[in-house]
Amino acid sequence: MRIILIGNYTLDKQESMIRFAHMLNQGFQEAGFHTEVWHPVVFFGAAFKSTKSGIAKWMGYLDKYILFPIVLKVRLGKKRYQGHDIKFHICDHSNAPYLKYLPYGKSGITCHDVLAIRGALGFADAYAPASRFGKLLQKWILQNLKKAEILAAVSHFTLNQLKDLSQSVTNNGKNWVVIHNAFNAPFFSMEAEQYHPMLIAMGIQPNDAFLLHVGNEHPRKNRHFLLEILEALGDKWHGKICLAGTPLDKKLLEMATRLKLTDRIISVVKPSHEHLVALYNGAEAFIFPSLSEGFGWPVIEAQACGTPVIASNFQPMPEVSGQAALHEHPQDAKAFARAVLSLGDDDLKHKLIKDGFENTKLFSVKHMIDSYLKLYNIK
Repeated sequence: MRIILIGNYTLDKQESMIRFAHMLNQGFQEAGFHTEVWHPVVFFGAAFKSTKSGIAKWMGYLDKYILFPIVLKVRLGKKRYQGHDIKFHICDHSNAPYLKYLPYGKSGITCHDVLAIRGALGFADAYAPASRFGKLLQKWILQNLKKAEILAAVSHFTLNQLKDLSQSVTNNGKNWVVIHNAFNAPFFSMEAEQYHPMLIAMGIQPNDAFLLHVGNEHPRKNRHFLLEILEALGDKWHGKICLAGTPLDKKLLEMATRLKLTDRIISVVKPSHEHLVALYNGAEAFIFPSLSEGFGWPVIEAQACGTPVIASNFQPMPEVSGQAALHEHPQDAKAFARAVLSLGDDDLKHKLIKDGFENTKLFSVKHMIDSYLKLYNIK
């Protein structure tokens, strides 16, 4: 049995999807299967380092949607890819248009979220507005995604949203299931003497109490809300908030200045994996007030590091946390502030940590790979 994984266009630099494809590839190999990873070829976009914007983005579209389908047809015309002992899996739902070029009955796809699709269709709660072309692109992706015979959604929430968008499509013969993501890198508890030097290198002193947020400046990540939490805490908590990920945007910095919280904000831009693990371990709590997610990897990453989690009560965060977290409305700063203060109760804090460790056992790579093999009826 051979498994061909269709990965993402490398110049799009979608790090989480690159890690996901690598995780599937390694997991299948460790299970004893021969695998190959096919990425859309880089030709028109070769002159650019990234195809995220401008003319480079359009060159990337030519590579992904014009050139690569031709490459697929040529490859699949070869005898070695026409046997019964081969399966194809598209690692990212945004590549759903490739499904029509792959052999039906032997090909499937992972749906990580439908945020961009719902945003293009006008759903404000997706927090993903689309351009005129973006709307056309996402509708095209949805039309192809609906046709998938074999599909794994990364959460029940994502699967239900996809089904809501596919009500006019018959489910006869379709095999759509939920397979939770596994950890795409190791996350673990560290001793203080191990993570303190790394925190100091990031500008955090050993006696600095801080809350951690991991993410970017996208509106759905709700970064500005973190300052509202800090303001709501007032004199009852004197720690800081560390924002790890992309640089702080101008509006957030202006808000921090207006609220006189500038000296309580720590920014760590794109920390290495080792430094990210250190941040999780050193934090008093991990704060994740996201307004919209397909899965929410940081929730289980924090739990695996033994860090209490306070997250949005919007799905799929409670699903992913296994209820081993405190969940509050992501627009109620006072509720989040009360949750932070509640961690002063050692019994509650230790219970969250213990239950969090237990929850993370559900997200092993082996468990995920076994689920994919079952999806394809591979024994």
